[in-house]
Amino acid sequence: MERKTDSLREQQALDALGALAQANRLALFRLLVQRGESGMTAGEIAERLGVPNSSLSFHLAHLERSGLISRTRDGRSLIYRADYGAMNGLVGYLMENCCGGDGCVSELTDTLERIAS
Repeated sequence: MERKTDSLREQQALDALGALAQANRLALFRLLVQRGESGMTAGEIAERLGVPNSSLSFHLAHLERSGLISRTRDGRSLIYRADYGAMNGLVGYLMENCCGGDGCVSELTDTLERIAS
């Protein structure tokens, strides 16, 4: 069972990293991370990044499929937010065996928790 879980975590990491491996998507994700829990509408994102709506829809869908962002409806608007749990999970996966277990992961976890609160 552990092997299946490791394989799933690896695939999730690959999906997330693949989604971020494009300049517009990386900028979009970073913008949503900076914006916080209030999120942003597609129009706000397009205006801030200078990305055409047709391209933005593609990038939003890609990030959403990867699990890095979510969207909710607020009246007629769709609000996009970074998924901090997914982001922290990705960083945690990448740092899992860092430094031979010398404590840098717990330091990073403390920092991420402080930032998220």
